[in-house]
Amino acid sequence: LLNLLLSSNPAYRSRVIEEMKSLPDKLKQTIERTEPVIEEIAQECRNHSNFLYMGRGINYPVALEGALKLKEISYIHAEGYSAGEMKHGPIALIEESMPSLFILSGNGVGYSKTLSNLEEIKARKGRVIALTDNGKNLKHILTDKDYIIPTVETIEELSPVINVVPLQLLAYHIAKERGCEIDKPRNLAKSVTVE
Repeated sequence: LLNLLLSSNPAYRSRVIEEMKSLPDKLKQTIERTEPVIEEIAQECRNHSNFLYMGRGINYPVALEGALKLKEISYIHAEGYSAGEMKHGPIALIEESMPSLFILSGNGVGYSKTLSNLEEIKARKGRVIALTDNGKNLKHILTDKDYIIPTVETIEELSPVINVVPLQLLAYHIAKERGCEIDKPRNLAKSVTVE
């Protein structure tokens, strides 16, 4: 599908190619921007028992990956959900002792709908961690108990490449804070073909 879109729109194709070329620099910037706040979050959240990760559209799989990494190396129960499904179960779990991590990229409809989900969590006294390239709309919503992990802007189609890295770093730093064996997580096989 992407190939079809790229072949039918030369200007868009050029933009995607330029964004792909800039990914190494953008990933470096993302790590530099996010690591200090991620280390702070890791210290604050190392003793939490549960985490909720929410993404919408193309960033829903990123939420799943973030939750999986946290489970695998820090042994904290974490679930990834589509932000559009928040009212169908996850919202019942919201409390101050369970951080909710939202992935908000861009400024389109998906961003505004996910922002609305975040506001619902805040209305229920939930703690929020917002991974975003557009944090200006969050300042009036979040409290000093919440965090913004600032990423860099890219086109929506490439945002998962940028967004997954801070989530992997978060899992790493929380595991490190908990004293977990990061390089040899317990009960994990290197291959999914083990029967």
